[in-house]
Amino acid sequence: MNKRESKKDKVILFPGLEKRLLEKGLDYLKQQKYRDAIQFLEQALEHDPENSDVYVGLVLANYEAGNTHQAKDLVAEMLRSGLGDYIQVIDMYLMILVQLNEYNEVVTTIEALLEEREIPADRHEHFITMLEFGRRMLDGETEEEPIESFEEEPEEDELNLFEYKNPNDQVMVAAGLAKVNIRPYIIKIREYVESEAGHPFLKTMLLNILKEQEYAEELHVHKFAWTEDFNPASLPELKDYIENSGVIQLLSREIENDDPVLFENVQRLVERYFFLVYPFKLPAGQAAAWAAACHFVANEYYGFEDPLESFAGIYHSEVEETEQVLDFIRKLEEISYPII
Repeated sequence: MNKRESKKDKVILFPGLEKRLLEKGLDYLKQQKYRDAIQFLEQALEHDPENSDVYVGLVLANYEAGNTHQAKDLVAEMLRSGLGDYIQVIDMYLMILVQLNEYNEVVTTIEALLEEREIPADRHEHFITMLEFGRRMLDGETEEEPIESFEEEPEEDELNLFEYKNPNDQVMVAAGLAKVNIRPYIIKIREYVESEAGHPFLKTMLLNILKEQEYAEELHVHKFAWTEDFNPASLPELKDYIENSGVIQLLSREIENDDPVLFENVQRLVERYFFLVYPFKLPAGQAAAWAAACHFVANEYYGFEDPLESFAGIYHSEVEETEQVLDFIRKLEEISYPII
């Protein structure tokens, strides 16, 4: 009896099980099936609790699934345990803090890094910029001295927006430009927003800065396959641009009361997509088709496989029109942009 019990209670792990669980979780992450990704990655973590790749996968899956606080806790645990590349983990932690509007923690964390002299020389300017961004958001004003990169208002030729390939760095350079008179840089900004090579995320940020500074001369803007002239001072607020589309209202009517968490996640998707498109009119589909397609994508993230037709039916949109919107959303999903 004792032998039988001891044999029964003995746990036998299959060789390489944790590796297979990690691979499966990352595969689901790539497919944007975040609920399944979390399930497999959490199992992998149980078998290999010090694997930094598992932690990073869990952070990304939780963030994309809307579990931002869980993502923050996971990154904090990585920092406590010394897992992964320290500076990369810190960078990830700071970006999640920005998403949560926890700017006090952003400032405290970077100030501690500076005191400890933990920042590599090639990343120093990035963190200084982010520190000033955090302080500015805390103060709610722009009365501080300009950040280091723009301290002496350099000549036009010194600002090359095309150099900023990393979306997080794009956020930081935009934060710097927001704190100074942007007009000395207008030629460079014009070149960027009218170029096919410019990133739509950074273009939106630049247009918003010009609007805030009441720049009233028309700019030729190129995004995706569209070109149009806009007067920044006359552009709608981004919040109004999204609300006026009617998409959020349709989603709220169908989702918010029954599943407020799902509604919050779908709303975040809409905001991300519209941020990239702004200030152009939606290229295809009415509000109902956009609501149906966004609801479908969010459903996919949770690992469900309901057909697109069922969502078109919920929002009374044409299936073909909803498919066109979904195809465009897929293109937007391929674009890299930061998490804030």
